[in-house]
Amino acid sequence: MKDWTPARAEPNPTWRALAVVVTAACLIALITNGMRTTFGLFTEPLSLGRGWSREVFALAIAIQNLVWGIGQPFAGALADRLGSARVLAAGTVMYVLGIIFMSFSTSPLALNLTAGVLIGLGLCGASFNIVLAVLGRRVPEQRRSWAFGMVMAAGSLGQFLFAPLGQAFIAGYGWANALLALSATVSLVLFLTLPLRGRAPAANASSVAELPVCTALGLALRHRSYWLLIAGFFVCGFHVGFVTTHLPAHLTDIGVGAGLAALALGLIGLFNVAGSYSAGVLGGRHAKRYLLSSIYAARAVAISAFVLLPPSPAVVIGFAAAMGLLWLSTVPLTTGLVAVMFGTRFLATLYGIVFFSHQVGAFLGVWLGGLVQARTGTYDAVWWLCVALGIFAAIVHLPIRERPAPRFSVVTA
Repeated sequence: MKDWTPARAEPNPTWRALAVVVTAACLIALITNGMRTTFGLFTEPLSLGRGWSREVFALAIAIQNLVWGIGQPFAGALADRLGSARVLAAGTVMYVLGIIFMSFSTSPLALNLTAGVLIGLGLCGASFNIVLAVLGRRVPEQRRSWAFGMVMAAGSLGQFLFAPLGQAFIAGYGWANALLALSATVSLVLFLTLPLRGRAPAANASSVAELPVCTALGLALRHRSYWLLIAGFFVCGFHVGFVTTHLPAHLTDIGVGAGLAALALGLIGLFNVAGSYSAGVLGGRHAKRYLLSSIYAARAVAISAFVLLPPSPAVVIGFAAAMGLLWLSTVPLTTGLVAVMFGTRFLATLYGIVFFSHQVGAFLGVWLGGLVQARTGTYDAVWWLCVALGIFAAIVHLPIRERPAPRFSVVTA
């Protein structure tokens, strides 16, 4: 049986340097993901403050997710080529500027350009995707799944911390000033990129390093299991995008106050600390494809129960806890499967393609949520679509071949 626990820290510079890198990666994920998950809290106050329908805000956040997805493979390629710290720093600057300009947006077009395009571009560089690639290259294979789980657990802790913080800022200072205050927090990521400077060789060196990136990408796109992974991760994006953006407004519609909505988002983040870490640990011991299939099936069950049960604080809290355990726990497993199939040399690029599918799903989840609610006055149709997609994802992961792909089989991943 594979030992999934991190080995005891040895008193040598190599382990100390690795510990600093993992810590910095976790803090970056905590801040950037924590901030991103607060945008749903701004749906109602920003829409009311500007006199817009929710569809306007939903479209801006949908554009953000789509731009993030389109740009992620290119940001990953730049990180593979130029180093992750530079990409993270550039992304952070765009992220901060996007949040600041979002607070001054007075037209739907301005909101689309700031909250949509600029923040989306910032997330391409300043998100957990880039730091996962750093750890994929620097962390030995036996610790890699654990490290991925640590980063996603930290990102979830950020959601738990930022949700009540964002709600408190909105209540105390108004939504526009709350955005300015939160942007200052995101700027701290610039200092956290310093330990990630340099281009360390992959933890598992191989002849794949000699392949041009276009050749590696072409080989990956001819691999059936890669396409199955791409299809499954689309569903994750749809779920996360829709729930993060529209859950607070949905809870308001069914008579649950904004305070409980913020608590629900925070609980999703809190419970996913355990969910993501556990997924990373279990991914080092069991087949990742089966774990992913189980997660998506469990999401379908949790969403069905949430829709069918009468609305109450207990139901909301139970749903948030269940979804939290299943939230970003897909990410360390999905990233791990990419590393298993293709090694770590082009992990940022190849995972970026998979993540693009995730963000297309997020775009549709956010946009359809706003569109359906504006047309029908309820989110029910989208909730049931989430259930159907969860069942689809549970099925599509089962035939994935969890072994190195042809031409990448020289990699011990």
